[in-house]
Amino acid sequence: MFKKIALLAVIAAAVVGFFYFDLNTYLTLEGMKGSLDTFKTQISENPVLSIAIFFAVYVAVTALSLPGAAILTLAAGALFGLFQGLIIVSFASSLGATLAFLVARFILRDTVRNKFKEKLKKIDEGVEKQGPFYLFTLRLVPVFPFFLINLLMGLTSIKTWTFYWVSQVGMLAGTVVYVNAGTQLAQIDSLSGILSPELLFSFVLLGIFPWIAKGIVAIVNRRRVYKGYTKPKTFDRNLVVIGAGAGGLVTSYIAAAVKAKVTLIEAGEMGGDCLNYGCVPSKAIIKTAKVANQMRHADDYGLNPVSPSMSFKKVMKRVHEVIATIAPNDSVERYTSLGVDVVKGYATIIDPWTVEIKTNEGEMKRLTTKNIVVATGASPFIPELPGIEESGYVTSDTLWTKFAELDDAPKRLIVLGGGPIGCELAQAFARLGSEVTQVERAPRLMGREDTDVADYVESVLTESNVNVLTQHDALRFETRGDDKVLVVAKDGNEIDVAYDEVIIAVGRKARLNGFGLEKLGIQFDRTIETDEYLQTLMPNIYAAGDVVGPYQFTHVAAHQAWFAAVNALFGTFKKFKVDYSVIPWTTFIDPEVARVGLSERDAVEQDIDVEVTRYEFAELDRAVTESARKGFIKVLTPPGKDKILGVTVVSEHAGDLLPEFVIAMKHGLGLNKILGTIHTYPTWAEGAKYAAGNWKRANQPEKLLSFVEKFHSWRRG
Repeated sequence: MFKKIALLAVIAAAVVGFFYFDLNTYLTLEGMKGSLDTFKTQISENPVLSIAIFFAVYVAVTALSLPGAAILTLAAGALFGLFQGLIIVSFASSLGATLAFLVARFILRDTVRNKFKEKLKKIDEGVEKQGPFYLFTLRLVPVFPFFLINLLMGLTSIKTWTFYWVSQVGMLAGTVVYVNAGTQLAQIDSLSGILSPELLFSFVLLGIFPWIAKGIVAIVNRRRVYKGYTKPKTFDRNLVVIGAGAGGLVTSYIAAAVKAKVTLIEAGEMGGDCLNYGCVPSKAIIKTAKVANQMRHADDYGLNPVSPSMSFKKVMKRVHEVIATIAPNDSVERYTSLGVDVVKGYATIIDPWTVEIKTNEGEMKRLTTKNIVVATGASPFIPELPGIEESGYVTSDTLWTKFAELDDAPKRLIVLGGGPIGCELAQAFARLGSEVTQVERAPRLMGREDTDVADYVESVLTESNVNVLTQHDALRFETRGDDKVLVVAKDGNEIDVAYDEVIIAVGRKARLNGFGLEKLGIQFDRTIETDEYLQTLMPNIYAAGDVVGPYQFTHVAAHQAWFAAVNALFGTFKKFKVDYSVIPWTTFIDPEVARVGLSERDAVEQDIDVEVTRYEFAELDRAVTESARKGFIKVLTPPGKDKILGVTVVSEHAGDLLPEFVIAMKHGLGLNKILGTIHTYPTWAEGAKYAAGNWKRANQPEKLLSFVEKFHSWRRG
């Protein structure tokens, strides 16, 4: 500790002295040019000593992260010429950067890493995955100023020697540009010199260097990742898309719309999980269950309640009819008519530009393509529990087929999982007559939501006769005679839960095996690794949808698809970073839960100070007329400001009410704008205006209102 304090004291003294003695005036363009003649005279009289002093000054300025390194680089060109100046600066800057790196590592590393672990995570991941190339990229195309790179890299685990040599190589191109510019600045002795071709060329180099550097990085990266592969001279397709879910459909649609030659490959049903197993069938059965519940509670509307008689087969038949009605929108015929070459079969990526297809008819074909988009979706995650394979379980993917054969809804149903899918299905089947037990190992349902929202969801499910077991670990499945049992445990005590059917809904995992990604070295764990442009390790292979994350929603897959398609087809000219700043989602229990942006829990975890404004739907006239007064709107803003950071809506039609806030957040509109917008009366949408009004009242200008009150009193005489 004493050594750290002593070193800090020395550094502080050096920095204070630098500014106290006005040494910084020499490290400005005006100061340097004013002293050039004096410096040149000293260099001519004692060149070796002058070089040594300049070298030492440059090292010190860089090591102490003082302002002026760029001016010193220009000065090196002016004083020593291009070749000699380049050598001096290259070694001095690398040595100074390494000293700054070591100081940061010695003094700050342990403290900063403990305090800002999450914020340094991205840099750590870059260093771990790509090591020297990551630093080389930062040096060549600095995302941060050079002095900041020195300090930040000192907090990572990169080796000192690696940092030194990569810095020297990475900074070399930029050093050449700046030293060359310095040689030309030194030659200005009249106004006409400003317009000299040599000087203009130097300034042009300074302006276009970032573009040149990006090109160099791209070339180096391509050579590295494509080593061992031979790129075809011509291509059969501009784009091959693997997977016909939301991500793949939108990607191929965009490609065809801009007249690219695109092939879409899908082995299963067009439309992916959302149409065939997820969003569409679940929402269809949720609606039926809601109607059944309303019949039982018809007295809420002044009618006589009745217990609905139903044919479960008819319920499931309706679900499949809904799927069939929507299916033509995603069909082979429709996409073929749009200009997409649709191939039904299994795709394997042979090399970065070749895709092999085994068609559903057993034929083999190969296509070469400029770019590939992997949009293979996700499948339910199955936990490794003893006896699970003998349990007869279904998932959100398979229950629609298996349950369609049942005459009645399952009598005793277990839903394993307390996330959105589990909650939706648990409530729906409970309302259709099943005795539902929902098992969740976490302390509460809907773990991504705030505690008040999770508690609300549990109360709603309990009202729907779902037996909610939170903090219960599923241990094993057993068969005891004619009974099937799930053994769960809480606080060390085992409990038997008998069932007829069990739905596994503990999450989903990306479909990534079997497409050839492993052989190409494209990394993935639960999702495929991409950059902010959705490029994988291979720059011409992109990914979109559930295979990427971080949000496994249909609308996010469609959102990513635009970026994947445009970057793949036009990325040579301009690439676009995926925008995840405003992502909405809805859980379709009854009442619904919808959210966009920060929750209170997120704000605490990210150390963001927020003001929370609530509006209860019990006060909304339209909610009263529909006997649906449960729920609330919760808006998070910075204290005293109307900027919307996050919104949670719990109510009937919550998913339909949320977009007003989504649009406001996307386009930077605050609560004052919502408050000043006319909303039709009586509608659910008025809730947004009243929430804005609550914020306004909580932030009204008390001093101004006090003055206005006195003004009105004066007007009355």
